[in-house]
Amino acid sequence: MKRLVLIVASATMLALGACAGPAGPAGPSGNAGNTGNTGATGNAGSTGSTGNTGATGDTGSMGSTGSTGATGDTGNTGAQGNAGNTGNTGNAGATGDTGSTGNTGATGDTGATGDTGKTGKTGSTVVVVPH
Repeated sequence: MKRLVLIVASATMLALGACAGPAGPAGPSGNAGNTGNTGATGNAGSTGSTGNTGATGDTGSMGSTGSTGATGDTGNTGAQGNAGNTGNTGNAGATGDTGSTGNTGATGDTGATGDTGKTGKTGSTVVVVPH
C-alpha cells in the first residue's frame, strides 16, 4: 500500500512539475524488497559402485603334532582252562582158575515094584451080514 501511495504521489508531482516551479529534492530510497523463497532441495546423488573383493589371505601354518596318548590299562587275566580228559578204563582182569569137580553122589535106592494090572474084559464079536 505504501508503494502505491508513493507511485501515485510521484506521478502527481511530475504532472505539477510541468506547470510549477523547480523540482524539489529527491525523496528517500524505497525499502528493500522481500527475500525470495529458498529453492527446492535437489535430488539425492546416485549410489557409488561396489568396491572390488579383497584378495584371499595366505594359508595358515601347519599345527603341531599332538602328544602321545597315555598307555592303556593291562588286560584282565584269561579264564581258567578246561579240566583234562578222563583216563582210559583199565584192562579186564585175568579169568580165574576152574574149580575142582565135585564128588559123585551116592546111588539112590531102587523103587518098589508096582502092582500088577487087572485083566481087561473080552470084547464082543461083531457079525457082518452081507446084503
